[in-house]
Amino acid sequence: MNIDLPDVHAEAEAAFLSYEAALVANDLDALRDLFWDSPLTLRFGAAEHLYGRDAIVAFRAARPAAPRPRALLSYVVTTFGTHMASANAVFRNEGETRIGRQSQAWVRLPEGWRIVSAHVSYADPGVLDAP
Repeated sequence: MNIDLPDVHAEAEAAFLSYEAALVANDLDALRDLFWDSPLTLRFGAAEHLYGRDAIVAFRAARPAAPRPRALLSYVVTTFGTHMASANAVFRNEGETRIGRQSQAWVRLPEGWRIVSAHVSYADPGVLDAP
């Protein structure tokens, strides 16, 4: 298997960074478009289990419309072959002391790179230190 082919890795990392920019800007259209349009898409958050892109879109629409500043402390994108990638990040939301963690599975589909599965969790300060 070809791991981290340079051109594939660059595409997957760009998709991940576009998701990060959309998240910080609270760009609901871009966030919607970066998730696979399927009832099989999953997003497990700190307090929610969302099944299907429609549920993810509804969750985001119910949140405050303001930008959501955060610091991306570290991330790792790894590609497997030409159509699969994982992205894992450590972040801190503005005004919070706890550390956030997110994991995403990305797949290259005909419409481009899309998140098919995501998970977000938090740890209290001192439990985990960011690298």
